[in-house]
Amino acid sequence: MLHPHAEFDDLPQDDARTGGLHPYQGQTAVLVTMHGKEEVLQPLLTQAMGLKVGLATGVDTDRFGTFSRDVARPGSALDAARAKIAAGFEADPAARVGLASEGSFGAHPALPFLPFAEELVLMIDRKTGFELAGHDRGVRTNFASALIQDPAEAATFAARVGFPSHGVVVTASRDGVPAPDLYLEKEAVDLLGLEAAVERALALGGPACLETDMRAHRNPTRMEAIARAAEDLVRRFASRCPACRRPGFSVTSLRRGLPCAWCGDPTHAPIAEVSACPACGHVEERPLTTATTADPGQCAACNP
Repeated sequence: MLHPHAEFDDLPQDDARTGGLHPYQGQTAVLVTMHGKEEVLQPLLTQAMGLKVGLATGVDTDRFGTFSRDVARPGSALDAARAKIAAGFEADPAARVGLASEGSFGAHPALPFLPFAEELVLMIDRKTGFELAGHDRGVRTNFASALIQDPAEAATFAARVGFPSHGVVVTASRDGVPAPDLYLEKEAVDLLGLEAAVERALALGGPACLETDMRAHRNPTRMEAIARAAEDLVRRFASRCPACRRPGFSVTSLRRGLPCAWCGDPTHAPIAEVSACPACGHVEERPLTTATTADPGQCAACNP
Protein backbone atom coordinates (compact mmCIF):
# COMPACT_ATOMS: atom_id res chain seq x y z
CA MET A 1 0.00 0.00 0.00
CA LEU A 2 1.03 3.62 -0.16
CA HIS A 3 1.59 5.83 2.83
CA PRO A 4 -1.58 7.95 3.17
CA HIS A 5 0.36 11.20 3.39
CA ALA A 6 2.95 10.45 0.72
CA GLU A 7 3.82 12.95 -1.96
CA PHE A 8 4.69 11.36 -5.27
CA ASP A 9 6.27 14.18 -7.26
CA ASP A 10 9.68 12.59 -6.72
CA LEU A 11 8.67 8.99 -7.40
CA PRO A 12 10.94 7.70 -10.18
CA GLN A 13 9.12 7.73 -13.49
CA ASP A 14 8.93 4.90 -16.01
CA ASP A 15 12.07 4.62 -18.08
CA ALA A 16 11.11 4.37 -21.76
CA ARG A 17 14.42 2.66 -22.54
CA THR A 18 13.36 -0.33 -20.39
CA GLY A 19 9.78 -0.47 -21.55
CA GLY A 20 8.55 1.22 -18.39
CA LEU A 21 9.57 -1.75 -16.25
CA HIS A 22 12.43 -0.20 -14.28
CA PRO A 23 11.47 3.19 -12.82
CA TYR A 24 13.91 2.50 -9.96
CA GLN A 25 16.77 1.67 -12.35
CA GLY A 26 20.07 2.15 -10.54
CA GLN A 27 18.49 3.28 -7.26
CA THR A 28 20.11 1.91 -4.10
CA ALA A 29 18.03 -0.36 -1.85
CA VAL A 30 18.93 -1.69 1.59
CA LEU A 31 17.67 -5.17 2.50
CA VAL A 32 17.32 -5.90 6.20
CA THR A 33 17.96 -9.57 6.98
CA MET A 34 20.44 -11.75 8.81
CA HIS A 35 18.88 -15.03 7.70
CA GLY A 36 19.92 -15.28 4.07
CA LYS A 37 16.87 -13.80 2.36
CA GLU A 38 19.14 -12.02 -0.08
CA GLU A 39 19.48 -15.39 -1.80
CA VAL A 40 16.06 -14.93 -3.41
CA LEU A 41 15.36 -11.21 -3.02
CA GLN A 42 18.52 -9.67 -4.47
CA PRO A 43 18.44 -11.28 -7.94
CA LEU A 44 14.68 -10.97 -8.36
CA LEU A 45 14.35 -7.31 -7.37
CA THR A 46 17.49 -6.34 -9.25
CA GLN A 47 16.26 -7.92 -12.46
CA ALA A 48 12.59 -6.97 -12.17
CA MET A 49 12.84 -3.45 -10.71
CA GLY A 50 16.36 -2.26 -11.51
CA LEU A 51 17.27 -1.83 -7.84
CA LYS A 52 20.84 -2.09 -6.59
CA VAL A 53 20.14 -4.22 -3.51
CA GLY A 54 22.66 -4.24 -0.68
CA LEU A 55 22.49 -5.70 2.81
CA ALA A 56 22.10 -3.66 5.99
CA THR A 57 25.06 -4.17 8.29
CA GLY A 58 24.91 -4.36 12.04
CA VAL A 59 21.12 -4.76 12.29
CA ASP A 60 20.01 -7.53 14.66
CA THR A 61 16.61 -8.45 13.21
CA ASP A 62 15.91 -10.78 16.13
CA ARG A 63 15.11 -7.72 18.22
CA PHE A 64 11.91 -7.34 16.19
CA GLY A 65 10.71 -10.79 17.28
CA THR A 66 11.73 -14.43 16.92
CA PHE A 67 9.75 -17.48 15.88
CA SER A 68 11.21 -19.34 18.86
CA ARG A 69 9.37 -16.92 21.17
CA ASP A 70 12.42 -15.83 23.16
CA VAL A 71 11.75 -12.33 21.79
CA ALA A 72 8.09 -11.40 21.33
CA ARG A 73 7.10 -9.61 18.13
CA PRO A 74 5.45 -6.30 19.01
CA GLY A 75 2.53 -5.56 16.72
CA SER A 76 1.76 -7.11 13.36
CA ALA A 77 3.97 -8.57 10.64
CA LEU A 78 3.63 -5.28 8.76
CA ASP A 79 4.72 -3.35 11.87
CA ALA A 80 7.80 -5.56 12.18
CA ALA A 81 8.71 -5.16 8.50
CA ARG A 82 8.39 -1.39 8.78
CA ALA A 83 10.59 -1.39 11.89
CA LYS A 84 13.23 -3.44 10.09
CA ILE A 85 13.26 -1.00 7.19
CA ALA A 86 13.57 1.96 9.56
CA ALA A 87 16.62 0.27 11.08
CA GLY A 88 17.97 -0.37 7.58
CA PHE A 89 17.66 3.30 6.68
CA GLU A 90 19.61 4.18 9.83
CA ALA A 91 22.32 1.71 8.87
CA ASP A 92 22.50 2.94 5.26
CA PRO A 93 21.69 6.68 5.03
CA ALA A 94 22.30 6.69 1.26
CA ALA A 95 19.67 4.04 0.42
CA ARG A 96 16.59 5.32 -1.41
CA VAL A 97 14.54 2.12 -0.90
CA GLY A 98 14.19 -0.16 2.12
CA LEU A 99 13.27 -3.84 1.83
CA ALA A 100 12.25 -6.38 4.47
CA SER A 101 10.16 -9.50 4.83
CA GLU A 102 8.18 -10.99 7.70
CA GLY A 103 6.32 -14.26 8.08
CA SER A 104 3.47 -15.51 10.26
CA PHE A 105 2.60 -19.15 10.88
CA GLY A 106 -0.20 -21.00 12.63
CA ALA A 107 -3.39 -22.94 12.09
CA HIS A 108 -5.52 -22.42 8.98
CA PRO A 109 -8.30 -19.93 9.80
CA ALA A 110 -11.02 -22.16 8.29
CA LEU A 111 -9.43 -25.62 8.55
CA PRO A 112 -7.56 -25.61 11.89
CA PHE A 113 -6.11 -29.08 11.33
CA LEU A 114 -4.00 -27.62 8.50
CA PRO A 115 -0.99 -25.31 8.94
CA PHE A 116 -1.15 -21.88 7.35
CA ALA A 117 1.63 -19.50 6.34
CA GLU A 118 1.57 -15.80 5.48
CA GLU A 119 4.61 -14.13 3.96
CA LEU A 120 5.05 -10.40 3.46
CA VAL A 121 7.75 -8.61 1.45
CA LEU A 122 7.68 -4.84 1.93
CA MET A 123 9.38 -1.97 0.11
CA ILE A 124 9.42 1.66 1.24
CA ASP A 125 10.77 4.66 -0.68
CA ARG A 126 12.49 6.83 1.92
CA LYS A 127 12.15 10.00 -0.17
CA THR A 128 8.45 9.85 -1.02
CA GLY A 129 6.94 7.51 1.57
CA PHE A 130 5.79 5.20 -1.22
CA GLU A 131 5.06 1.81 0.37
CA LEU A 132 4.11 -1.42 -1.36
CA ALA A 133 3.78 -4.99 -0.11
CA GLY A 134 3.74 -8.36 -1.81
CA HIS A 135 2.09 -11.37 -0.19
CA ASP A 136 2.05 -15.15 -0.27
CA ARG A 137 -0.59 -17.02 1.72
CA GLY A 138 -1.52 -20.67 1.89
CA VAL A 139 -0.80 -24.16 3.16
CA ARG A 140 2.52 -24.66 1.35
CA THR A 141 4.49 -24.76 4.59
CA ASN A 142 6.14 -27.37 6.78
CA PHE A 143 5.15 -25.50 9.95
CA ALA A 144 4.50 -28.04 12.72
CA SER A 145 5.05 -28.59 16.43
CA ALA A 146 4.86 -31.45 18.91
CA LEU A 147 5.27 -32.16 22.60
CA ILE A 148 7.32 -35.30 23.13
CA GLN A 149 8.28 -37.39 26.17
CA ASP A 150 11.01 -39.55 24.63
CA PRO A 151 14.08 -38.55 22.58
CA ALA A 152 13.25 -41.37 20.16
CA GLU A 153 10.10 -39.47 19.15
CA ALA A 154 12.33 -36.71 17.79
CA ALA A 155 13.27 -38.86 14.80
CA THR A 156 9.63 -39.24 13.76
CA PHE A 157 9.01 -35.50 13.98
CA ALA A 158 12.28 -34.73 12.20
CA ALA A 159 11.41 -37.00 9.27
CA ARG A 160 7.96 -35.41 8.95
CA VAL A 161 9.27 -31.83 8.66
CA GLY A 162 12.29 -32.46 6.44
CA PHE A 163 15.10 -32.29 9.00
CA PRO A 164 18.04 -31.68 8.65
CA SER A 165 17.59 -29.61 5.47
CA HIS A 166 14.81 -27.90 7.44
CA GLY A 167 15.77 -26.91 10.97
CA VAL A 168 14.02 -27.91 14.19
CA VAL A 169 13.84 -25.82 17.36
CA VAL A 170 13.80 -27.55 20.75
CA THR A 171 12.52 -25.88 23.90
CA ALA A 172 11.45 -26.94 27.34
CA SER A 173 7.76 -26.60 28.15
CA ARG A 174 5.71 -25.15 30.94
CA ASP A 175 2.03 -26.10 31.33
CA GLY A 176 2.07 -27.63 27.88
CA VAL A 177 3.41 -24.58 26.02
CA PRO A 178 6.96 -23.79 24.84
CA ALA A 179 9.20 -22.22 27.49
CA PRO A 180 12.33 -20.94 25.72
CA ASP A 181 13.32 -19.10 28.90
CA LEU A 182 13.98 -22.51 30.48
CA TYR A 183 15.78 -24.10 27.54
CA LEU A 184 16.21 -23.27 23.87
CA GLU A 185 18.24 -24.95 21.11
CA LYS A 186 18.02 -23.72 17.52
CA GLU A 187 21.18 -25.06 15.95
CA ALA A 188 20.93 -28.87 15.92
CA VAL A 189 22.21 -30.04 12.54
CA ASP A 190 21.84 -33.82 12.80
CA LEU A 191 19.66 -36.37 14.55
CA LEU A 192 22.17 -37.04 17.33
CA GLY A 193 22.32 -33.34 18.16
CA LEU A 194 18.54 -33.07 18.03
CA GLU A 195 18.05 -36.01 20.39
CA ALA A 196 20.65 -34.60 22.78
CA ALA A 197 18.79 -31.29 22.87
CA VAL A 198 15.54 -33.12 23.58
CA GLU A 199 17.19 -34.97 26.47
CA ARG A 200 18.37 -31.68 27.98
CA ALA A 201 14.86 -30.21 27.69
CA LEU A 202 13.28 -33.33 29.24
CA ALA A 203 15.73 -33.17 32.14
CA LEU A 204 14.05 -29.93 33.24
CA GLY A 205 10.74 -31.73 33.81
CA GLY A 206 7.75 -31.95 31.52
CA PRO A 207 7.72 -32.77 27.81
CA ALA A 208 10.06 -31.20 25.28
CA CYS A 209 8.59 -29.00 22.58
CA LEU A 210 9.73 -29.49 19.01
CA GLU A 211 8.85 -26.94 16.36
CA THR A 212 9.96 -26.30 12.81
CA ASP A 213 12.60 -23.59 12.56
CA MET A 214 10.92 -20.90 10.46
CA ARG A 215 14.04 -18.78 10.00
CA ALA A 216 14.56 -18.46 6.27
CA HIS A 217 18.12 -19.82 6.19
CA ARG A 218 16.99 -22.98 8.01
CA ASN A 219 13.78 -23.48 6.05
CA PRO A 220 13.95 -23.85 2.25
CA THR A 221 10.17 -24.17 2.06
CA ARG A 222 9.77 -20.76 3.63
CA MET A 223 12.46 -19.32 1.35
CA GLU A 224 10.30 -20.38 -1.62
CA ALA A 225 7.34 -18.50 -0.06
CA ILE A 226 9.48 -15.38 0.32
CA ALA A 227 10.32 -15.61 -3.38
CA ARG A 228 6.61 -15.90 -4.25
CA ALA A 229 5.80 -12.86 -2.09
CA ALA A 230 8.55 -10.91 -3.84
CA GLU A 231 7.11 -11.92 -7.21
CA ASP A 232 3.74 -10.64 -6.02
CA LEU A 233 5.39 -7.36 -5.04
CA VAL A 234 6.84 -7.07 -8.56
CA ARG A 235 3.43 -7.81 -10.12
CA ARG A 236 1.78 -5.16 -7.98
CA PHE A 237 4.50 -2.65 -8.81
CA ALA A 238 4.02 -3.26 -12.52
CA SER A 239 0.24 -2.79 -12.23
CA ARG A 240 -0.43 0.94 -12.71
CA CYS A 241 -3.60 2.78 -11.78
CA PRO A 242 -5.64 3.68 -14.89
CA ALA A 243 -6.38 7.08 -13.35
CA CYS A 244 -3.10 8.29 -11.83
CA ARG A 245 -0.55 5.78 -13.23
CA ARG A 246 0.91 5.07 -9.80
CA PRO A 247 2.06 1.51 -9.00
CA GLY A 248 0.08 -0.89 -6.84
CA PHE A 249 -3.31 -1.02 -8.56
CA SER A 250 -4.54 -4.49 -7.61
CA VAL A 251 -7.46 -6.62 -6.53
CA THR A 252 -8.44 -5.75 -2.97
CA SER A 253 -11.76 -7.55 -2.49
CA LEU A 254 -14.61 -9.47 -4.08
CA ARG A 255 -18.12 -8.11 -4.41
CA ARG A 256 -20.50 -10.89 -3.44
CA GLY A 257 -24.26 -11.19 -3.41
CA LEU A 258 -25.36 -12.99 -6.58
CA PRO A 259 -29.07 -13.67 -5.95
CA CYS A 260 -30.23 -17.19 -5.17
CA ALA A 261 -32.00 -18.93 -8.08
CA TRP A 262 -34.73 -20.17 -5.69
CA CYS A 263 -35.50 -17.36 -3.25
CA GLY A 264 -33.71 -14.36 -4.74
CA ASP A 265 -31.81 -13.52 -1.54
CA PRO A 266 -28.18 -12.42 -1.87
CA THR A 267 -25.70 -15.29 -1.55
CA HIS A 268 -21.98 -15.43 -0.89
CA ALA A 269 -21.31 -16.14 -4.57
CA PRO A 270 -18.94 -13.55 -6.06
CA ILE A 271 -20.15 -11.12 -8.69
CA ALA A 272 -17.02 -9.12 -9.41
CA GLU A 273 -13.48 -8.52 -8.23
CA VAL A 274 -12.71 -5.03 -7.00
CA SER A 275 -9.37 -3.38 -7.77
CA ALA A 276 -8.30 -0.19 -6.05
CA CYS A 277 -5.46 2.31 -6.19
CA PRO A 278 -3.87 2.95 -2.78
CA ALA A 279 -2.62 6.34 -3.99
CA CYS A 280 -5.66 8.10 -5.46
CA GLY A 281 -8.47 5.76 -4.43
CA HIS A 282 -9.63 4.95 -7.96
CA VAL A 283 -11.77 1.77 -7.99
CA GLU A 284 -12.74 -0.55 -10.83
CA GLU A 285 -14.74 -3.77 -10.92
CA ARG A 286 -14.27 -6.75 -13.23
CA PRO A 287 -17.23 -9.16 -13.57
CA LEU A 288 -16.42 -12.73 -12.59
CA THR A 289 -19.51 -14.38 -14.00
CA THR A 290 -22.17 -13.96 -16.66
CA ALA A 291 -24.73 -15.78 -14.51
CA THR A 292 -27.65 -13.80 -13.16
CA THR A 293 -28.45 -16.21 -10.29
CA ALA A 294 -26.48 -18.42 -7.94
CA ASP A 295 -26.87 -22.10 -7.14
CA PRO A 296 -29.14 -22.51 -4.08
CA GLY A 297 -26.36 -24.50 -2.46
CA GLN A 298 -24.60 -21.17 -1.82
CA CYS A 299 -27.66 -19.62 -0.19
CA ALA A 300 -27.81 -19.42 3.59
CA ALA A 301 -31.63 -19.50 3.51
CA CYS A 302 -32.10 -22.40 1.08
CA ASN A 303 -29.11 -24.44 2.19
CA PRO A 304 -28.37 -23.46 5.81
